[in-house]
Amino acid sequence: PSLRAPMFLLIGSLALADLLAGLGLVANFAVRYLLRPPSEAAELAAAGLLLAAFSASVCSLLAITVDRYLSLYNALTYHSERTLGFTCAMVLLMWLLCLGVGLLPLLGWNCLRDQSSCSILRPVTKDNAAVLAVTFLLLFALMMQLYLQICKIAFRHAQQIAVQHQFIATAQATSTRKGLSTLSLILGTFALCWIPFAIYSLVADSSYPAVYTYSLALPATCNSLINPIIYAFRNPDIQKSLWLACCGCIPSTFSSRPRTSSDV
Repeated sequence: PSLRAPMFLLIGSLALADLLAGLGLVANFAVRYLLRPPSEAAELAAAGLLLAAFSASVCSLLAITVDRYLSLYNALTYHSERTLGFTCAMVLLMWLLCLGVGLLPLLGWNCLRDQSSCSILRPVTKDNAAVLAVTFLLLFALMMQLYLQICKIAFRHAQQIAVQHQFIATAQATSTRKGLSTLSLILGTFALCWIPFAIYSLVADSSYPAVYTYSLALPATCNSLINPIIYAFRNPDIQKSLWLACCGCIPSTFSSRPRTSSDV
């Protein structure tokens, strides 16, 4: 029951997007290297699946960021405004938008008729790849701004609690440091995985050696492998549920202290 909350619906959306990203990579490899000659329809469909999956992954990360920000900024009205039904509607709308992005190669965003216009994201053209890269960088800037606001709010809450209860000031300071380290891990991992590939997509084209593309795309794809560790397995509620599902018990090592806004 503790997982039936809007936040965990967003984490589920991220998990589905990352799963599809993995399947999309397998499909793209199979179409490009196992089909000889590759079918145009299959190549466009595989590229569309990758675009849709990675778009949904990034959008799910942004949605989680927005949800965390609202849970602190509107703490008193958050649970009444962010209902499960509202979150389901937003997730459905987000996925429809990402599926629309995945259809772009089939709707003309491809270079199959003009190989010279191909980007490193073949069969997407260089101009269209630049649009996607700039959009991604703008989304990252938005995420960074939201996380900075989260840090300010969490730090302010911790200070207020410490003033009211001097004897738990040390515990709150530790909790705040833990929350800030979590945010640094989230932003740092996301930036290291995606920004080099996004910038490379802006400056490179299909004439560049493929080894450069693969070496920069590998960290971006590995982000889907890292996301469960950052967003799911480190969460106490998910850890407890996994223990209950696997062995029917909860280890005594779990802390009974309720989470505060300082935990972010």
